[in-house]
Amino acid sequence: MKENYYIGVLGGANPPEKFLEIAYEVGELLAKNKVTVLCGGLSGVMREVSRGVKDNGGVVIGILPGYGRDEENKYLSYSITTGIGYARNFLIVRAAESLIAIDGSNGTISEESFAISEGKDVIGIESLELTPSRRREGKYFKARDAKEAVELAIESARSLRERGFKDPLIFDS
Repeated sequence: MKENYYIGVLGGANPPEKFLEIAYEVGELLAKNKVTVLCGGLSGVMREVSRGVKDNGGVVIGILPGYGRDEENKYLSYSITTGIGYARNFLIVRAAESLIAIDGSNGTISEESFAISEGKDVIGIESLELTPSRRREGKYFKARDAKEAVELAIESARSLRERGFKDPLIFDS
C-alpha cells in the first residue's frame, strides 16, 4: 500500500488552456498515487486538479477563502471555509508536505515563497522560479511535465517525513 501524502497544488483561477490540461493530469496522477490533494477549491487550476482527482477516485480538499461554499468547484471531496480571503493560501501551504505550482500569478507566487520559507519543496511547471537562499529552506524544482512534477512532489513529501519536519520559526538563517 502506498503512503498517503498531503500535496498542495497551486495555480491561477484563469490560466491559459494548456495549464488546465496539465492541472487535470496532475490531479489524475496524484489520485492514482493515493495522495490527498489540497488546493484553493475554486476555478481554473484548482477546478481542473480537483476534477482529475475526483475522476480517478482520489481525495481533494478545497480550502476556501470565503465563509460560504457557493463558489467552490463541484469536484471537491471536502471543503473548508475560512473567511480569511487570500490568507487561506498560507493554510494550504501549512497543511501540505510538498507543493506543485502550475503557471500562476501573484497568489501562486506568494504561496510558493511561503512554502519555501516554511522548509517545504515546490515543484513548478512553468511557474515563476524561486531561488531559496537559506540553509533550511525548501527547494524549488522545475518539472518538465505533470508526471515529473508528481514524482518529485511525492519524493519531497517522503523526504520531509523522513527527516522530521521542524518548526520553521526555529530554522537557522
